[in-house]
Amino acid sequence: QVQLVESGGGLVQAGGSLRLSCTTSGRTFSNYAMGWFRQAPGKEREFVATISWSGLSTYYADSVKGRFTISGDNAKNTVYLQMNSLKPEDTAVYYCAADPISVIGTTPPDYWGQGTQVTVSS
Repeated sequence: QVQLVESGGGLVQAGGSLRLSCTTSGRTFSNYAMGWFRQAPGKEREFVATISWSGLSTYYADSVKGRFTISGDNAKNTVYLQMNSLKPEDTAVYYCAADPISVIGTTPPDYWGQGTQVTVSS
């Protein structure tokens, strides 16, 4: 059974930091693109960041560029999202996603995690 399990969410004050983790199991995700999305209350899910499984290629939404960093550890089958200088507007449920081609392609990613809540207080 393929699983993506997120962890690391929580409550933090504005300006603070959190690191989210996404651990994969059930199959190998070599050559998969991995990514993070988020969904705030009353809003559509939006792209945050993506990384190739090799780690050589990353791409970020403009809203998080310079504050968030996506990285991966193949040995641990884990992808991370380091979030710094957090703002109240970063409050959302954050989802991990995986796809053999791209997480920001014309179709939704094949695999999703269950999500982890991030709340940033002002």
